[in-house]
Amino acid sequence: MWLPRFFPSALLVLGLVCRREALVNSSAGLLELSLDKFRNVLLNKTIPVEAVIRNIASNVTVIIFQVHSQQKNVTISFDKNSSANSSGTGVDKGLVSILRPQQSVCTWYLQSLDASQVLSTAVSFAYSERDPIPGGCNLEFNLEVDPNIYLEYNLIDTRIKFAPANLGYARGANPPSCDSGTGQNSRWRLRYDIYQYFLPENDLSETALLNHLRKMSDVQRVQANGIRLVSLTTDEKTNVHFSSLPGQGVIYNVIVWDPLWNTSAAYVPVHTYACSLTALVDNCFSLRRLSTKIFFTTFAVLGLFICFFGHRFWKTDLFYMGFIIMGFIFFVLFARITSLSYDVCLILTAVAGLIGGLLLVAYWWRFGFVLLCMLIVGLVLGFFFSSVIFFTPLGDYKVFRDDAVFWVTFSCIALMVPIVFVGCPRIVSICTTWLHFLQRLSVCVSLKTTYSSKIFGRGRGLPRDVIKEPCAALQRVLTL
Repeated sequence: MWLPRFFPSALLVLGLVCRREALVNSSAGLLELSLDKFRNVLLNKTIPVEAVIRNIASNVTVIIFQVHSQQKNVTISFDKNSSANSSGTGVDKGLVSILRPQQSVCTWYLQSLDASQVLSTAVSFAYSERDPIPGGCNLEFNLEVDPNIYLEYNLIDTRIKFAPANLGYARGANPPSCDSGTGQNSRWRLRYDIYQYFLPENDLSETALLNHLRKMSDVQRVQANGIRLVSLTTDEKTNVHFSSLPGQGVIYNVIVWDPLWNTSAAYVPVHTYACSLTALVDNCFSLRRLSTKIFFTTFAVLGLFICFFGHRFWKTDLFYMGFIIMGFIFFVLFARITSLSYDVCLILTAVAGLIGGLLLVAYWWRFGFVLLCMLIVGLVLGFFFSSVIFFTPLGDYKVFRDDAVFWVTFSCIALMVPIVFVGCPRIVSICTTWLHFLQRLSVCVSLKTTYSSKIFGRGRGLPRDVIKEPCAALQRVLTL
């Protein structure tokens, strides 16, 4: 009878011993790697860890080694004494090792920049001579071959950029020229697919991130788990903007594809929460503010009243429409051209909305001109209608990536609604109030769950993305 009770305890002790042995090996300065196998390692500032992979097959020409941590920077280098041209520092960093003939061993060095230990995960992937080389035509960053994706974010948008890839080549051969021509025998035939992957909602843990990064590290996993957002050709800029979702973990990666050989390679994935995990103010754990809930819940309640009684209470309806237009315009301006904090933006947005609503009501009270008032109400409906159209796959067409084309098309659609229905003011008023109540209701629900962030915040190019989704700029804040 004692054996069943003893067996779980024995397994626990064995697991602790194995875990301690793994940590001792890494802390001793040596990390043995195998291709495509992830290894968790504790890094520190005093003792660099030497990562080694042995017995590399002769048909492997390139190895991409990468290391990831959640929030603390680590340095990855070819040499024990790192330099700017042979190392990279960050939370998601990788190096490309171009193998020499007969080479069967690769070595890299890892080190934390923080005084405390940093949990990270390391992995290496191998590619053959027909596979494209991510970052092989780098002209912007320090590394000669840079497979990294560089990410910047703010409250509204997340920007990623990466170095163009080059064609693969055999061991010992000279790399193909990056600027020898634009034909099918040059790097200009390569294509880039950008993928996005959402981490579990409301989970900001280190373990969750490191586990899910494995799903976005190599070509097969990225294509199986990620959502393809944008496809680029070589003549397009490798600089793309997406919507920020503060508090929601997102992983991005890029797959470069060679259509001639039908081969692919993956860049080093990068992650973001669009907020700081360590800041004392406005960090990822303080995004669900009481002010946000009070402000937009009140807004939703007013929308409920307008939905059923708005046309009967005409001045209240006008105030609501003026509030929407003026508040939305000034929120976009505050968010994009100032560095004001979230609370200040929210207060100024409310003030601007109140002024806009009062001005519209005052105009009606002073002049009583129905046509202009209905054009304002119809413009709100047209904005909503245009936003819905561009949120469909129609908005993904390449022609709309040009801001001038997008804004002209968007404005024409938005203006078409009030012009067409100018003779039906009652229908315009009722439809506008009803549709915007439904939207405010979805906003109120999004205060309780971040699922709506995956609906209203899926990746699109900015600045067009701020307008493309229905009142998206306001709802960036609401999906917290």
